[in-house]
Amino acid sequence: MTKLTSIAIFIAGILASTHAISAEPIEVITAAKITEPEKVELGKMLFFEPRLSKSGFISCNSCHNLSTGGVDALPTSIGHHWQEGPINSPTVLNADFMLAQFWDGRASDLKEQAAGPIANPKEMGFTHELATETIASMPAYRAHFAKVYGDEKVTIDRLTDAIATFEKTLVTPNSPFDQFLLGKQDAISANAKAGYQLFKDKGCVSCHNGPAVGGTMYMKMGLIKPFHTNNPAEGRKGVTGKEADKYVFKVPTLRNIELTYPYFHDGSVWTLEEAVNTMADIQLGQKLSDQEVKEMVAFLEALTGEQPQITLPILPPSNKDTPRPVPFSSNN
Repeated sequence: MTKLTSIAIFIAGILASTHAISAEPIEVITAAKITEPEKVELGKMLFFEPRLSKSGFISCNSCHNLSTGGVDALPTSIGHHWQEGPINSPTVLNADFMLAQFWDGRASDLKEQAAGPIANPKEMGFTHELATETIASMPAYRAHFAKVYGDEKVTIDRLTDAIATFEKTLVTPNSPFDQFLLGKQDAISANAKAGYQLFKDKGCVSCHNGPAVGGTMYMKMGLIKPFHTNNPAEGRKGVTGKEADKYVFKVPTLRNIELTYPYFHDGSVWTLEEAVNTMADIQLGQKLSDQEVKEMVAFLEALTGEQPQITLPILPPSNKDTPRPVPFSSNN
């Protein structure tokens, strides 16, 4: 065999593999490319910064804990004054792949999303003005802003831009299923392979597709049968005002799904087995056998990728100019 023939065979193999991957409804997710490391570092500091809340206790990481799959593992989050949040906290991992943010899609991107909880009285309970004043009171933060943005001015626009830039790096590549898509047949079990085929055959991929295995469309929760819940969230209707959008939510990502329990917008389901059975019932009008559920769960578990390796930032100390936290006031 000539050297030229060997090269041709090698290239043909690559092309065939690429075609096979492109034919699949789920795409390989790739690691984030960091082009602005100083902005990412500032955003990480702000992501872990509890002084962006009125209590001085709640940070972005409180509800999107990077140690637990980017969620708080609660049905609904705990907010300012121990208030119960209105909805399950979605994962921040791979969130940049979503068509919009929040379950109802009311924020167009991560930057807009980052501003919401700070001023929400049930979440961080602060104001944008006080949040920026707090950050600006610390010389070390002003120096970071000057390095990233050209001057020391701290604004909510810059603050949320930095947080969003950090969040865009929270990608989870190299899952066993990604390795399988790339041609490593033994990367996942026989049950996982059967589960993936079932996932396609049953039509789950019509909503859960792309690199994040979801997040690219809205769908009614309870398409075939009603989904019974005590949670008052009405989905897209709260954004559009249209009755047709009642109980229509953003399709969640299934990446790292074994880590992001409890499931659904109301956080009412704690196991993947129950989640799979519920979705088959209310979305597809089908009943799965115990073996089919086992296979589907094996596939879903294969979607867990490499978790972000985060070195906790050392935050600047408060000083006499820093607004004091108010964790125990009798009024909100």
